Amino acid sequence: MRGKRIGSGAALLAGALAVTGLAFAPSALAVAPTTATFTASCGLFGGGAATLEATQSGTSATLKLSSTAITAPIPISANSISSTLTMANSTGAARVFTGAVNPAMATGAPITVGPLSGTVASGDSLDINGGSLKMVVFGITVTCTATGPQAPGPFVFD
Repeated sequence: MRGKRIGSGAALLAGALAVTGLAFAPSALAVAPTTATFTASCGLFGGGAATLEATQSGTSATLKLSSTAITAPIPISANSISSTLTMANSTGAARVFTGAVNPAMATGAPITVGPLSGTVASGDSLDINGGSLKMVVFGITVTCTATGPQAPGPFVFD
């Protein structure tokens, strides 16, 4: 009977140590940085400072773009902008993020699109410079490009 108690106690101790190890294990990094800024040029539709926010979960990633310098020319209802964001990839083929996700925007409101979904590979280094954002609003295509590299640098995916 004594052998069973020692075996049970050892199993409990091993389980407790394993849980403690998981609690203190460092979390895996995904994408760095998670936020970058750049200057966008959208032709007749204006341009200016814009922000990109990136998230990653395995090979799935999302990007969200917002800009107070680029504004809605007319009221836009939620989820009505079809967006395609192409990011230049210094380690291979460009990565494309798509979706029709946006908040409702009044005339003159800052533009926000995303999160736009795409697929990435470990080591991808993505920059909007060399890519573009195409938004289709009420059948009108607006294309925005970067006038230089994003800061503080490209999104590097884990």
